[in-house]
Amino acid sequence: MGRSRRTIPEELLLLALDPATGTTAQPQSLDLGLAGAQLVELALAGRIAPDGDRIAVVLPRPTGDPTLDSALELLRRRGSPVRAVHWIGGPRLGLRQTYLTHLERCGMVHAVAGQMCGVLPTTRYQATETAISREIRARLDNAIRTGVPPDPRTAALAALAHAVGLGKHLYPGNEGRSSRSRLRDLIRHDPMGGLVAHAVMDVQNGVAAQPRRAPATGRQVAGARPTAEAATGVPAQSASASGNMARVGAR
Repeated sequence: MGRSRRTIPEELLLLALDPATGTTAQPQSLDLGLAGAQLVELALAGRIAPDGDRIAVVLPRPTGDPTLDSALELLRRRGSPVRAVHWIGGPRLGLRQTYLTHLERCGMVHAVAGQMCGVLPTTRYQATETAISREIRARLDNAIRTGVPPDPRTAALAALAHAVGLGKHLYPGNEGRSSRSRLRDLIRHDPMGGLVAHAVMDVQNGVAAQPRRAPATGRQVAGARPTAEAATGVPAQSASASGNMARVGAR
């Protein structure tokens, strides 16, 4: 897998970066989204595939991306398909920082050191390749505006952006309500992205204990049992994610 193309985790993180503050929107749910985005990227690379509501390794050969290959190896070591909610809800300490460091190394962001309350050291990240961020955003905007089914990568990115609550960051206020609704609707265009997005929302909403049958088509995935967020279009409170992650990951 070449490095000429940005991965979905990288694109999701760039979408979440606030250009004004240098911080990431929805940080706790974003961590779940990044774990889910890895699954989608591995599926697009032909390394894993959905098996009901589980994820199965179908080709353990490395992709050439160290972070993705680490996730692939962990999945392979499980020995049997793992439920998407259990994988996404498991501990992913440092995943966001790993991707931020990678983006900095690639020259897409730069770190800005600072202090909180004049005492605590902080690090903010400013996008340097703004054209790349604009291109990613333009793909979502185009899919929302035209209603034309997007390519699988864009569809999966849209599904994950909705799942982690980036809709209100990308399309704020009452004027962005219809765009947020259409962003949510794009979830039906990619089966794997839909499965993972629903799993991310399930972990946030604390309903990961019950198995979800993942249908084989994008239309069916969109019609799967809705979470509270999927039904209302209102993202779950990100604070609930941290409380559920340890409980789900312990299963």
